[in-house]
Amino acid sequence: MKLGKLARTELRDYWKNEATDFTRWLAEEENIELLADEVGIDIQITQTEASVGRFSADILGEEENTGRKIIIENQLEMTDHGHLGQLITYAAGLDAEYIIWIVRDVREEHLQAVDWLNEHTDEQINFFLVKIELWKIADSLPAPKFTVISRPNEWKRSVRTSTHDGELSDTKIRQLEFWQQFKEYSATNHPELKLRTPRPQHWFDVAVGRSDCHVSLVADSRENKVRCELYIPDSKELYQILYSNRGTIEDELNLSERLDWFELPNKKASRILIANGFAFNDSETWDAAFEWLVDTTIKFKRVFSKAWKIKE
Repeated sequence: MKLGKLARTELRDYWKNEATDFTRWLAEEENIELLADEVGIDIQITQTEASVGRFSADILGEEENTGRKIIIENQLEMTDHGHLGQLITYAAGLDAEYIIWIVRDVREEHLQAVDWLNEHTDEQINFFLVKIELWKIADSLPAPKFTVISRPNEWKRSVRTSTHDGELSDTKIRQLEFWQQFKEYSATNHPELKLRTPRPQHWFDVAVGRSDCHVSLVADSRENKVRCELYIPDSKELYQILYSNRGTIEDELNLSERLDWFELPNKKASRILIANGFAFNDSETWDAAFEWLVDTTIKFKRVFSKAWKIKE
């Protein structure tokens, strides 16, 4: 069998100018999704060349479903002090919580600086140092490849932030371990799910592309069950739209059991959920729980989004 050979292509051969070529290319939906998949954040672009005093950030965006601000600075060269300073200036001026620096190559001192910033800031400030490359096979079109060189240490940050309010209990530590391993499992087996930073709590939220609902995953240590639910915090109208189509939704989900539908008329929130057994204190059962949670989450996102689009 004859195989092709990958060859690295110079970035400037394809993008002559950072602002007019690369930034515009990156701002296109299919391209920003490539970056989002690599860093693990849902990125919605709100502005390019966003003004910060006399300067301007290449891209300003926000995280889907939370509104947390994201700035992206592009440098199709080796990292330098000037761009590092600009990033900090933009983050302060725009009150950004995610700072993404895209570069061609990384100097060791700048890698150390970004690592240091991630070590000495809390989880509200997150620095990502990302390398961009172009690769091709023979005469094929060049293909972009993003690689994260430095990112926040989520485990250490979650523990450090949580312990500010007191010592973590054994249960909280185990919850954090569960969700951290869940995120690692998802990244390996289903990278299309872009998950947030795990916290020491019994739930884990997943964005679904709407601001009025989200998927909430639960690890119940008392009942020894994991749950996947569509949580609708403040829209009885959306719940009724879905409930009126519940037969089709449940048929398309094709799960082992029917959903539990809770309108909760005396409360603002409504919930649609299904549960599955596992042993919280037996980590050998966790992989099966991860598989069920990921599979059910993907089905929820696909089927429910189809249902409300039909009705809207």
